[in-house]
Amino acid sequence: MSSGGYMLGPSARALLVDLGASVPTVLRRARLPEGLLAHGTVELTSAEYYALWQALADDLGDEVLPVTIARVLTAEVFDPALFAALCSPSLALAAGRIAQYKRLIGPLRLEVEASGGSTKIELLWVDRPPEVYALTELLFWVALARIGTRGEVRPLQLTAPVRQSREVRDQYAEYAGIPITYGPRWSITFNDRDANRPFLTANERMWDSFEPDLRRRLADLDRASTTAELVHAALLELLPAGAATMSAVARQLAISTRTLQRRLQLESTAFQTVLRTTRESLARHYLSSSAMSAAEIAYLLGYDDTTSFYRAFHDWTGQTPEAVRIAENRSSAEGVRT
Repeated sequence: MSSGGYMLGPSARALLVDLGASVPTVLRRARLPEGLLAHGTVELTSAEYYALWQALADDLGDEVLPVTIARVLTAEVFDPALFAALCSPSLALAAGRIAQYKRLIGPLRLEVEASGGSTKIELLWVDRPPEVYALTELLFWVALARIGTRGEVRPLQLTAPVRQSREVRDQYAEYAGIPITYGPRWSITFNDRDANRPFLTANERMWDSFEPDLRRRLADLDRASTTAELVHAALLELLPAGAATMSAVARQLAISTRTLQRRLQLESTAFQTVLRTTRESLARHYLSSSAMSAAEIAYLLGYDDTTSFYRAFHDWTGQTPEAVRIAENRSSAEGVRT
């Protein structure tokens, strides 16, 4: 996965206007060019993408901005890949299609799992996302299901590593039909009845016209990605399953272990180096943005036990996870005061 090249189309400007945001002000807050959204589709790095979302939240000061966004979403403000998903026969098929192409339009990947009478969509982040953006991505699926079916679809479960006041939690529950449950992962689950409910917007002919361009752009993105970036992206999916091995990553990338090793060497790095940096960045993310325990973090990083995680974390940072969490929280608090 490339560290940049995430598409932002003209619909972004329309959404900002619908929300009552000042486009120039939001762009200035994000330290982006004021004319950025005036000339069609642009590409942003993950840092720029996140900065834009945080600037929007800061500009509007809306405690439940993701709910507000979900309420104003229409097919007209969807990006092309997402609009194409509305052409799918159902939410389940739309989720599979978006999972394939999502990394073109945002710094995350999707994992879709259908089992036990339900369909679960999990969000896997490239880097630490602003909370407002991550929650918006979760509620997007509720909005998509309702726009596609013209029905009041309610998910079975919404989980996120965030703590909310009772008032805020109630407003999310009012929109989604259920409250957000605290958990280590960003995920949303629908029952199979809703996941397979026919989309009234289904149009396979339109999808057939969209898909070739999406395939081309995805191939361009992969060609532009370094092997280390592709390994990092694969590890984001494989670590929680305890499959943090070179052979597992090679299978994910559809190449041999020897080829993977050789390509990493050509980039002056090694698999263990990418694995360590991925684990460290994820650990810092979980410590600073959630209240997850060390045991939960160890599990998500693919460790067999908490002791192994503690030992590795100390090797990376010279500190304990608790010390880093306290320092990160103090730094965030000081940032808010200033």
